[in-house]
Amino acid sequence: MDLYYREETKPVRVIMSWIVDITVVLAFAWFCLHSFGEQIAVAGQSMTPFLNSGDVVLMNQLIYDFSKPKRLDVVVFEREDKKTNVKRVIGLPGDVVQIQAGYVYINGERLNAEAGLDKVSLAGLAESPIELGEDEYFLLGDNRDSSEDSRFANVGNVKEEQILGKVWLRIFPVADFGPLHSQ
Repeated sequence: MDLYYREETKPVRVIMSWIVDITVVLAFAWFCLHSFGEQIAVAGQSMTPFLNSGDVVLMNQLIYDFSKPKRLDVVVFEREDKKTNVKRVIGLPGDVVQIQAGYVYINGERLNAEAGLDKVSLAGLAESPIELGEDEYFLLGDNRDSSEDSRFANVGNVKEEQILGKVWLRIFPVADFGPLHSQ
């Protein structure tokens, strides 16, 4: 009788083991998708040539729970009007940002960035020095002539809690699929 009982419970154990394994895999997949895989559709040309209108990217929502945005990170943030935008971090908390003679200056020194990211034709609010608070960031689009960003009053300095995550992977168009690296 004891042998019969062991034979009966063995298939039940196998089935239960499979159910537990599948549940764990599904929970892990959900966590990864929620943390690293929120899709963001890029609208407009403000981030060209880095990102184009119609590109679909994935945002890492978890990264800024463990670290702070870094200069030149490409982030997704929520504006006061609840719209989401993709822009590049230029100024960090405590920095003084100013745009003079077509160039971005951080704390009195010209921004050291590749691909012309230090150049700006329209200074906007940053014509005068802007001192960022302890939880504020200054964001600019890569296509400075076609970007509504921290230079303008309707966006202004972006609070840390407005930053939703970091852009890390382009998934569409398929021809451009791959990881995105900040400058």
